Amino acid sequence: MRSVLRRLPALRLFTVGLAAGALLLGCGVGSGPSPEARSAAEKLEETIVAMRRDAGATVGETPDTELFAQAFEYVRAAYVRQTEEQALFEAAADGMRTEIDDPRAARTEAFVEAATQAMLHSLDDYSGYLDRESFRRLQEETRGRFGGLGVEIKKDPLGLEVISPIDGTPAEAAGLRPGDKLTHADGDPLAPMTLREAVDLLRGDVGTRVTLTVEREGRPPFQVEIVRAVIRIQPVKARLEGDVGYLRVTHFVSRTGEVVREKMAQLEEAAGPGGVRGFVVDLRNNPGGLLDEAIDVSGAFLDGGGVVSVKSRTEAEAFAADGGDESAGKPIVVLINEGSASASEIVAGALKDRNRAVLVGKRTFGKGSVQTILPLPGQRGIKLTTALYFTPTGRTVEGGIPPHIEVARDPDAAEDAQLERALTLVIEMAGGHSIYWNAGAVQR
Repeated sequence: MRSVLRRLPALRLFTVGLAAGALLLGCGVGSGPSPEARSAAEKLEETIVAMRRDAGATVGETPDTELFAQAFEYVRAAYVRQTEEQALFEAAADGMRTEIDDPRAARTEAFVEAATQAMLHSLDDYSGYLDRESFRRLQEETRGRFGGLGVEIKKDPLGLEVISPIDGTPAEAAGLRPGDKLTHADGDPLAPMTLREAVDLLRGDVGTRVTLTVEREGRPPFQVEIVRAVIRIQPVKARLEGDVGYLRVTHFVSRTGEVVREKMAQLEEAAGPGGVRGFVVDLRNNPGGLLDEAIDVSGAFLDGGGVVSVKSRTEAEAFAADGGDESAGKPIVVLINEGSASASEIVAGALKDRNRAVLVGKRTFGKGSVQTILPLPGQRGIKLTTALYFTPTGRTVEGGIPPHIEVARDPDAAEDAQLERALTLVIEMAGGHSIYWNAGAVQR
């Protein structure tokens, strides 16, 4: 099979936790689920009927397992690794038995959704089922506006781990930091919950409050109260730092690359004759987003050439930068830290491998997988890990991208040591100095 994704106008994400989504389009796989998927759906139907009968319920309507069949086929055809069909079905059946407390009262749709979610969660931490509300929220996040706390998270044995707070949100104002472990929300333990259940608990009406219990290295557990708000993502912020252009890229959502170019031009004009001496690109605590935008942002600092390659189970595809270097070859320093993930790592990895920038800060998060949003009937969908990505020299980012120059930052200190070092490096390179590190040099 020449990749099921070739027959779908679905869009790929490089993201973690609650990060940005995609505009969802498309229809089913080919002419429909395979005989193997239909067989699994029939077995699921038999299991649902048996569960209801064993509970003393009248069987009633025949369960509609079309949604499960479609999801099963997506996994079978497009998941990044070969799957065992019997294991997929067993995970689905076990999920139903765990999630459905009262088989007599549960709607048949609840059985099918529980089975689909359990099957996807058995694959990895990033794959999952999107019900109608989750599907709608994902579209809102793509447009850079959604409701909640403003924090990117992933599942953790203690509950949830903070990847990063989003700039200008209640989570940032409350002082949440990358690496914080969220163990309880309003007293409810988060560890037993799935990622989706925990996210649903954290979300709520604008203006309502939630109290989080936080574990942070080096101090006892403490509580933080956060007021939920509408989160409006401003993906790019820019300012002059003396005669150096500073670009803070917070997310890779729609038009991020275009906005980066606009901000660069504005900074050049504001700097006066000769423009800026170089740029600092701040990707700290940027959890990722859209593949196209990561490529576009990389292209703003590259004169064409490779940015990233994506390898699925059946094929590989390389992506290159379009157009010319908007910075005209001026020095570039990229700031990274443990909250820089996925799409951020694409940009950092491309500029590092192409010897176009010096990376300063701390090792990145290390997420090297690609999630594709695939549509299901009834305005629902799945998020499925479909590929791994690699930097231009063929390196994976699993385990994180190390900086050329490691600089720690004390979040409680008034001075930003990482930014100060980056600004100094830009000035040095603009003055003709070579900046050496283990792998080579960037030289003006």
